[in-house]
Parts: sequence; C-alpha cells; structure tokens
Amino acid sequence: MADSDGEYVEDMSDDELGSGAGENNNNNNNNSSSYGTRSKDPNGARGDRQRGRDKAKNNARNRAAWEDIQRSWEAVAETADGTISIGELLEAEKRRRLLRDTTPLQRGIIRHLMLVLDMSFAMAEKDLLPSRYLCTINYAVDFVREYFEQNPISQLGIIGMRDGIAVRISDMSGNPAEHIERLREWGEQQEPQGNPSLQNALEMCRGALFHAPSHGTREVLIIYGALLSSDPGDINDTISHLIADRIRVSIVGLSGHLAICAELCSRTNGGDDGNYRIAMHEQHLRELFLAATTPPATLSTTAEQNKASLLMMGFPSRTLAGAASGKSKEHSISLCACHNKPSRQGYACTRCRAKVCRLPAECPACGLTLILSTHLARSYHHLFPLKNWVEVPWAEAKKSTACYSCLSPFPPIPPKPTRIIIKGAKPSNAPGVPSVSKAPVPPEAVVKGVSESGRYACQVCGNHFCIDCDVFAHEVIHNCPGCQSDTRVATLQEAAVDGAVNGQGNNGVVDANGGMIIDS
Repeated sequence: MADSDGEYVEDMSDDELGSGAGENNNNNNNNSSSYGTRSKDPNGARGDRQRGRDKAKNNARNRAAWEDIQRSWEAVAETADGTISIGELLEAEKRRRLLRDTTPLQRGIIRHLMLVLDMSFAMAEKDLLPSRYLCTINYAVDFVREYFEQNPISQLGIIGMRDGIAVRISDMSGNPAEHIERLREWGEQQEPQGNPSLQNALEMCRGALFHAPSHGTREVLIIYGALLSSDPGDINDTISHLIADRIRVSIVGLSGHLAICAELCSRTNGGDDGNYRIAMHEQHLRELFLAATTPPATLSTTAEQNKASLLMMGFPSRTLAGAASGKSKEHSISLCACHNKPSRQGYACTRCRAKVCRLPAECPACGLTLILSTHLARSYHHLFPLKNWVEVPWAEAKKSTACYSCLSPFPPIPPKPTRIIIKGAKPSNAPGVPSVSKAPVPPEAVVKGVSESGRYACQVCGNHFCIDCDVFAHEVIHNCPGCQSDTRVATLQEAAVDGAVNGQGNNGVVDANGGMIIDS
C-alpha cells in the first residue's frame, strides 16, 4: 500500500516536516522537478539535524518568546469622555517623577556609598524580565552613571552576596568606568547561586566605610531578592555597630516585605521607615534605584556631631605632553601616581605636583582632594533644588503660544461656547423646560499632575514651558531657562540710573525718586 505521508525524520521541526512531505510528493509526480526547500542529497536531512543541534547549543541561553512580552495594556488609561489616551498617562508619569519635595535641607554632598547586590538563587527568578539578576545588573550600570553625574565628588563601592558570603565586586573609588566594567564582567561570567548573607555583607561594608572622613556620609544601598539570610551570628549586633559608626542603610526588596529589613532601615535612619521599599515591576525598580542618587537629609544627631569646618581641596590645571616649548620634565610623558601607567595628559596636584589621570580624585602622595569647579557646582544643586513648576489652566494660557525654551507650539486655546438664542423658543431656565446638567467627572478619571493646556509655569519668572523642558530642567540642568535669561531687573536698574541722571526715562516719565515709570 502506498504511503501518502512524508518520510519520518527524527528531531525534525514542523516546518521541515512540511517541506519534506511536499518535496516527497513532488518527486513522486515529477522526478525532474523539485519545489521543496530541502536538498535532494540523502545526507541533507542528517546535515540539517546536525546544524539544528549546533544552533540550539549555541543559543541555549537565548530568551524564549514569552520572556520578551511587553505589558502594554498597563500603559492604557481611559479619559473622562471614554476615549483611550496613552499620551496623557506618559505625561503624568513624567510629572509624577518631578513633583517631589523641594524644601532646601542640609545634605551631605560628599558621599561614600556601598552598593550591595543580591546574587543568590532567588535572583534567577524571571518575574522581572529577562531575569532578576540581569535586570538588576543593567539597572546597576545606569545607577553608577547617574550617581556620579549627580554626585561627582562622591565615592562608590560594589559588593555581592552569594554562597553565604560577601564578595567584593569593585573597591571604593570615584571612577565610574571601573565599576561599570566590573559589573558587566560579573553579569556575563557569573550566575546567581547559593544563599545570601545580609550580616556578612554589612560587615564588609563597615570595613570599607571605616576610613571614610567625618565630613562625608556613610551609606549602604542593598538590592535584596531573597526571603532568607544565611548569617553566621546575631545580626542585631551588626545593626548596633552600624548605628555606632553612623552608617545609614536603605533596602530595595524584590520579593516580600521582611521584618528584619524594615528594622534595619528604621534603626539606622533615626526611625524613618521610608528607606525600605518593594519594587513592583521593572520601571518601579529603576525609579527606586535612581532615587538613591539624591543625597539623604542630614539627621539632627549627625549634624550636632559634625560641626561645620573648612575642608581643603585643590583645583589643578590640566597638563598635556608637548604643550610647552622646550623639553620640560613637567610637560613630557610620565607615569601617573594613581595607576602607575604612562600617559600624555593628566592633572598635577596643587600641593605636591603629583600627576593623576582624571578628576575628581584623591592625591595618592599627599591625600589632597582634587576636583574641578564644575564638579562642585554640580553637587551644589542638591542643597537648593529647582522649585516645581505649576500647571497652567486655560484661563491663563493666552499668555503664550509656544514653549519659552524649545519654542514648541502649545495646543491652541479652545473657543468659548457660544449661546444661540432662537426667536420664539423658551430659554433653558424657563418653567416647564427641564434643565440638563453634565455628569460630574469621577476623580479617578482625572490624571494628576497633567496640565490641561500643556503648559507649565515657573513660579519665579512666570514663563511657560512644555513637559519635556520641565523634565529636562529639573533632572539635567537643575536651572530654569527663563530665570537664567531674565534681564528685566538689570534693564530696570540701568533705566533708573539713566532717569536719575538725565531727568527722564525711556518714555519720558520719572517718579520723585528718579525711577522710570512704565505705562501699562
């Protein structure tokens, strides 16, 4: 009996099976024609199988299709009129990150932070895509960049927890390139395994922060994904030592809420429970990561212990080999004091003239802190943050038609509703005519933090900006473009002086004090 099915081939995929069956049928009908995609060589099936095995072996660690699912349905919101709007939700998310407390507080701008990452078996879970371990490593790289961008004169060290011990990933330093390189090496070469040890990690952090100067902060940020801790002793003794050393601990949990973590954060932060948070999803984890880039407010007990004192710093100039005429030793290729490697450029210490590769750094010879003036200015904005801009209603939107900073056009002002009166018709408030009232908009349908006119006004200069410029001004430059470019005060002062001297202003009217009066 003739077999109508294709030849059975072991480990063949559905696509290959269909191609083989079609090719077999075509060969039975017409031996001289072939429409299949597989080779006629009898060894072709064997070669395809071998190539398939090699490809599967090489891509053994590739993610499955379901791991790349993006939960786009969570980014959809229904507006008051029943339509679906994603743009308003994205705008509200931007504003939510900016609406923070801008009260000027005493903060430590010279920080010493130890980042502790959980690398135990719990980080192999895939509730965070592609996995907890890879997601944490990627966000840690972003955190290192943002940390040194916001705190250029601070120090950072990274520690991992695995196999019941604490492992040192990178030492305390101010070079973000070294930290990022070490993190990527661990992410590619190591896999999460074993149990975490919270006590061992805290003890290693104590040793790393022991030599931190008194004028800087001592902080520990822990990314914890497990629900247990394999500790060799009593962790309460370690907590007492942390309090005595004035080390503040913050924890970001990836699983459930743990009582020992809450107690650890509360006792080391003066009773504040806000330093222990649980990440709900990937975006929330990234927000909690980046929230640690802002220096914490100085506690009252710490402020009493650390009295104000002067700190000596050096502001060196950049030197380049061959920049000066002649064969001066100072401008020739030489070894740097920090890495003992030859380099053409560097910075000479203002005290001992030792050469360092990059700034900020601490002079290896004399211990003087070497920075640039721009580093100090970038750390200064934490003490006096930019005030939040307020939403502009439609009643005040006629003042502007485009963003003051980027000149992007604003949405046009909607026309006011006109009332048409038909001759002989009863008005709506006449007796016998039912009045129609609009249904109130539920509070949950109103997106918080979003301006109905798309405009946001600075409380100082009063200029209107778009949402993108709002985010850029508060997160990147930390200054208002309108306030920085405002020359009205200088113009009025010059006009007042001219009016007092010449007896007249620009418009020819001067008050009794010689000041110019501007016609409104």
